Parts: sequence; structure tokens; C-alpha cells
Amino acid sequence: MENVVLLADKNSNAWGFAEKIKSYLQERYYVSVPLWEVEFEKFRNNEMGAHVPANIRKKDIYFIHDSSKNPQEWWVELLLLKDLLIRADAKEITFVLPNIFYSRQDRKHKARVPISARAVADSISSGVSRIITMDLHAPQIQGFYRIPLDNLYSFPDASRYFKSTNSCCDEIVVVSPDAGGVERARAFAQKIGSKHPIAFIQKRRIKIGEVEEMQLTGDVNGKEVLLVDDLIDSGGTLINAAHLLKEKGAKSLMCYGAHGLFSGNAIERLSDIFDKIITSDTIPCLRPPNIEVISVAKTFGEVIYRAQKGYSISQLFE
Repeated sequence: MENVVLLADKNSNAWGFAEKIKSYLQERYYVSVPLWEVEFEKFRNNEMGAHVPANIRKKDIYFIHDSSKNPQEWWVELLLLKDLLIRADAKEITFVLPNIFYSRQDRKHKARVPISARAVADSISSGVSRIITMDLHAPQIQGFYRIPLDNLYSFPDASRYFKSTNSCCDEIVVVSPDAGGVERARAFAQKIGSKHPIAFIQKRRIKIGEVEEMQLTGDVNGKEVLLVDDLIDSGGTLINAAHLLKEKGAKSLMCYGAHGLFSGNAIERLSDIFDKIITSDTIPCLRPPNIEVISVAKTFGEVIYRAQKGYSISQLFE
């Protein structure tokens, strides 16, 4: 791990996440990797600036970005930092992006709209060696990138948490709130040792954020139910799904979303119907007591170590 440097904005929520990665590398592999600061600033006209005080020439840089920032600032900071690192002659540049913004806009859903996920990929990947992220909204987004992109999964960490806090994981029915998340739900159910078949909900949307019709495939009657999704934003999809599951006889309801945005009053609305709400710290901001947070920083630390050493990453999730 010689010449490896972790880089993060000290004035952001990513700094604590980066410190966890640094601690994991020290405790697990006895490797002391420096964590250096990048300074982002705003000028009076709201233009952005970036500066790294330390010499990074010929260093292998792992920049850990803050997924709790405003998406537009998040994007501009990546563009400016990439240019900074290239001009400062960094040897290798890896962006560690726990949650990649604009990933939900991965196709044209009507005429004359952008494919924003592709626009992000094109703009940030040129000149970068690798991107490390977690639980992409759609795995095929990897195809937008012309560089290696490691799409990690949070379900190993989440499943270990569930097994440590639930004595009867085999009795839980795992449910996907849409057909696109069936494989995610199936992998989660396998990891926690559920003996029940997964269930999933088919839905038909009127427009973004509104669902006209929902149908359940599977049996949840009298069961503990765990809804698994990649992202919790407004909570609308999960809440509608929860009402349907209650109608179908679900005994108790839990939900897990890898990325917890919790926009608006999502937490209050979710708390009204779910017995337990769980997320990871890919979006590292303050959570109220009724949100349980699972740290995935160790997984990112392990992947950084393996990427640097040339070891297999896929073995972590087999």
C-alpha cells in the first residue's frame, strides 16, 4: 500500500466515513494509509473551487466523496477534483462514490429527455482509473463507464446485522417493492437464511412518484416481512407497498434501503407504518433514534485493499 493516499473533504460527512476506512486498514492489515484533506470552497457568485494542500504527485489517490451533498455540488466537485488530480500528476485516481447520483435516470422514459446516468459517467470517468460504488440502482449502468467500476453490495453487512438482531431470520419473508429488485431480494433472503419464498410487488406508474396499481406475488399472511430496496427517498413506494402487505395479512413490517436519502418528511411517514427502518451509512448524515444504521465502511476498506493488491473483489459477495 505504498504511495496510497485517502482523500476526503474534512468539512463534509465523508470525513468520518474515510476515517472508518483508514481505521479498518490499520486494524485488519496493519497498514497505515494517510488520510489527507481536499478543500472545496464557494466564491461569491457560487462558483466552486478545489485545493489539495499536500503534494500528491505519483500517488495512488482514493477520493471518498460525500453522498449527502447537493447532487449538483457533488457532480461539480468531482469534475473539478478530477482536473486537479490529473494536473497535479497523481499516478492513479480512484473515485469512491458510495452512492452515485442521477442513477435513477438510466434510460429515456419519454421523448427529448437526457439519460443522466450516462451523462455523469461520460463526464467523471475520463482520466480516472477506477470507480468504487455500492448498490447501483440498475447494474447495467456499469456499461456506461469505459473504466473499471466495482459495484459493491451492502447485503452481506445488512444480513449479518439482521442475523445478530433477529433470532428467527428463517421466518422472515423478504419482499421486493418492484419486479426489478427481485434478484436483490433473493440474494438477501439467501443470506439471512429465510425458509420462505420471496415475494414481490408489480406496479404500474402514472408518472414519477405516483403508482396507480400494485399487485403482490407471494404469501405474507401472518409473516414478519422485510422490504428490501436500493434507495429510500420520499418513501412513497415503500409506504404504498406496506399498505398492500398489511392488507395481505403481514404480521409486522421492516424495511431496508441501502441508500437512505429520506427527503422531506419521509422518516415520519415511514415510522407511522414500519416497525423498524434500517439503512446503511453510504449517505453519512445524522439519523434520528428510530433509524438503525449499518456501517459499510469496512467493506469499502476491504475493496480498496484488494483493488490495490490485485486480489479478487467478487469473492466478497459469493
